[in-house]
Amino acid sequence: MSKRAMIGLTAAVLVFGFAQVLTAGSIWAKRDSNMKTLYADDVARNIGDVLTIKIIEDSKVDNTAKRELQKETDRSSSFNGELNIDHVLPSIPGFTMNSESANELKSKADYKDERSFEDSVSVVVIDILPNGNLVVIGTRDRNIGGDVQTIEVSGIVRPSDIAFDNTVKSAQVANFRIVSQNGGVSAPYTKVGWLGRIMDVLWPW
Repeated sequence: MSKRAMIGLTAAVLVFGFAQVLTAGSIWAKRDSNMKTLYADDVARNIGDVLTIKIIEDSKVDNTAKRELQKETDRSSSFNGELNIDHVLPSIPGFTMNSESANELKSKADYKDERSFEDSVSVVVIDILPNGNLVVIGTRDRNIGGDVQTIEVSGIVRPSDIAFDNTVKSAQVANFRIVSQNGGVSAPYTKVGWLGRIMDVLWPW
């Protein structure tokens, strides 16, 4: 092989190797599908995405009813005994009658109930409605020392209500439903026993 051919072959090998190095470290390399883009956020938009519902529920009921009814009746009747029926029954003994009656009713009812519940539950988007709203549902179980608490939430979330940190307030969730159940060691102590339930049926008041 001539000297010129050797030089050409060496130059070709160097160019090919340098091109491979540039391709491997190029900023235009194909992006990994598991990596988010530079300007992407974590806001839920698609089925399977996860978002967090901040549950802040305050319920306060103050119902007062007051009623007063009073009725008084005073009636008097007097008859002197004269009938003015000649030769048949001219008169009968007279009488006088007085009657008084009174009826009074007073009633008052006062009902107050105040409850507060705060928590956070992550939910999964299970469906997307035609208008773009997200149908979400989620469940969380806590087991602390044998005391089990299960929280189930569901509802419809409007994408524009989701904050930049991928959270939404429970007050902004349509058809919001929350179920909290307690079980475990303390459950028998917070429920009415079988004998108490029978007594409630026999004597409901």
